[in-house]
Amino acid sequence: MMFSALNHCYDRLAEESDSDTGKPRVPAFGFTEEKISYILVISKTGDIVNVIPNIETIGKKQRPKTMFVPATFKRTGQYTEKAFSGGKDNAFFLWDKTAYSLGVNIDDGNHPNNTAMDLPTTYKSFKRFHLNALSDTKDEGLLAFCQFLEKWHPSLFESVINNDEILGTNIVFQFEGDQCCYLHEREAAKEIWLQLLKDAASTTEINCLVSGKREKIARLHPPIKDIYRGQSSGGSIVSFDKLSFQSYGKKQGENAPVSELAAFKYTTALNYLLKRDNRHCFSVGDASTVFWAVTEDHNQAQQAESLFAQIVNPIPTDDAEAAQLRPLVERISQGQPLSEIAPNIDPNTRFYLLGLAPNASRISIRFWLDSSFGELAERVSKHFTDLALDPLPWQQPPSIWQLLRQLAPYRPEQKTKSEDIPTHLSGEFMRAVLTGERYPHSLLAQLVLRIRSDGHISPLRVAMIKAVLHRDYRKQLIKEEIPMSLDENNESDAYQLGRLFAVLERIQSSAIKDANATITDRYFASASTVPYSVFPRLLSGARNHLSKIRKSMPGYAVNLDKDLAGIITKLPTCFPKHLSIEHQGRFTIGYYQQREKYFSAGKESQQASDDTE
Repeated sequence: MMFSALNHCYDRLAEESDSDTGKPRVPAFGFTEEKISYILVISKTGDIVNVIPNIETIGKKQRPKTMFVPATFKRTGQYTEKAFSGGKDNAFFLWDKTAYSLGVNIDDGNHPNNTAMDLPTTYKSFKRFHLNALSDTKDEGLLAFCQFLEKWHPSLFESVINNDEILGTNIVFQFEGDQCCYLHEREAAKEIWLQLLKDAASTTEINCLVSGKREKIARLHPPIKDIYRGQSSGGSIVSFDKLSFQSYGKKQGENAPVSELAAFKYTTALNYLLKRDNRHCFSVGDASTVFWAVTEDHNQAQQAESLFAQIVNPIPTDDAEAAQLRPLVERISQGQPLSEIAPNIDPNTRFYLLGLAPNASRISIRFWLDSSFGELAERVSKHFTDLALDPLPWQQPPSIWQLLRQLAPYRPEQKTKSEDIPTHLSGEFMRAVLTGERYPHSLLAQLVLRIRSDGHISPLRVAMIKAVLHRDYRKQLIKEEIPMSLDENNESDAYQLGRLFAVLERIQSSAIKDANATITDRYFASASTVPYSVFPRLLSGARNHLSKIRKSMPGYAVNLDKDLAGIITKLPTCFPKHLSIEHQGRFTIGYYQQREKYFSAGKESQQASDDTE
């Protein structure tokens, strides 16, 4: 199902053109998109007449531009593909790194200063492969390239090219005077390349798991690149590189038969979606999450994708499209139906999400979702409803990443590192948001643990605690409702204990200005877990603090005393000896909401004072 959806995604992308270049968004079968740093122009006699950088500037950084070139293959590891030359050579067709295409690579010791007459093995492979493949060509440009191969020696590097920045990069070739295309784009070169692919194709024909047709099966699938923290050479979703993974005498790709065309399509589509510039990918913990829509109207699909990107991962930007979509995201977070917010998007538009994480040379699937955009928008809306507190703890709806940051240790004035976010919770949390299922219960334990350990009771942490409990209540897994705003008559003892702790904190801060440490700093962790051992001592200290407040603010002391007494009358005669994780969450919510009441009252008093002046 997943590979089939990716195949359909490839078909849609192949029909679209890039708005800047006018070229297709994805390469045709047998080609791949690679970073090419330099273009070597060769004359009719096979001499290098120009070296053209193929570099673009993004912000302050420079990077090589991408180009569609003949497909790569794996040439390292236990199972090395050497399919295009009978198993002898493993060079790429009409492009490659300088170690192969020029025989010079500073990293391998084949520095251009090396004037030894023996050619490096890599260049021998490149030369032999192309002279054999192009032996019958009549194309003028390819004949010039053959002359270049016969003439070139790595010792000529300094006198002909003399640019150390080219070392180790990918290069392509261009025939002098041919400004329309590169050598690998010439019609004669394409015909030769397609014949090489045909000759190297697997002879095994089995029913393909994707198409259902009897086709030639891919022995090894093309690599999938740009996975966050993945190997630069790429990884595989389907691979069988050990005998223990194989069965019934089948080798490698035969164990999960996927045709060469289907394998090319799904990997090409994934590589396109994973490129951050294409805005179809964002990170959730250690998982790279890609998404795409499928509908007959491509413009409608793009609108659905753009809106979803803003919902789950809003990026602060002045971009006109983002500015237009931000109000729609606000309305979704407020529970408004999609038909009112974006009537031009069909709610039945199919929408897919795939979470991928690296696992050595393989790629693990964190989650896979096949849904309609209307259902997805409704689930996201319920997610924000579960998170909601009064007052709202955000100015604009928080992204998945902003919420996951709450699971990491709090370090003042330091950015949260993704390594600190528990990887097992990232995928589970994302799945719960997108499917509407129960949030992982370990999420509640992690939030409570973080608050106890670092003492940072942030609004988003409290909102996530409330979301876990509120969703369990909606699914009738717990009986007591979780209030969105302060509920003075709440029947939960843990909730009332949290309120009581907030009142005691307020009494202390009113009596002792600029205290070095508050009771929250010292006792919140123990008060929320073992109330019996803490509250009697705190109540005793509160009496002394109230006596001090009465001397300067008698009216305020009366109000605090009323709050204290009103909560104590709702509690049992004996404090609980221990609170469960769920009750610790309720304790935190009660504390936060009571504290917010005092903050709001303080702001209102200040506003009234300003108005009077």
